[in-house]
Amino acid sequence: MAEKIICMVIVLIGALPMVIIGIFQCRSKEPVGFWSGKKPPEKDRITDVKAYNRKHGIMWIVYGIGFFLCFVLAVFLGEELALAAVALGTVECIGGIFVMIAYHNKLNRRYFRK
Repeated sequence: MAEKIICMVIVLIGALPMVIIGIFQCRSKEPVGFWSGKKPPEKDRITDVKAYNRKHGIMWIVYGIGFFLCFVLAVFLGEELALAAVALGTVECIGGIFVMIAYHNKLNRRYFRK
């Protein structure tokens, strides 16, 4: 039981910052960025800043919650299917990054002024 609590704390330490980033992005009045080190777009280049920020924020919140859900599923699957839980977490981590990149590019195509 102690291992599960320690694992849950570790998962929360990893997932909570992503959820917090998402909340801040949803509430931001200025356009938000996605890539580390790259400046966010200028306000006049985005057609609907509120929608753009909200969708970016929701993307981060879903990504963070996905990690926690993978952990919860691993707890319910038990030790017999631990490998399946690890595989699911890996798919969430790596696949989620590629999905986020694709979604970010889609939002840029949708909300950038031409």
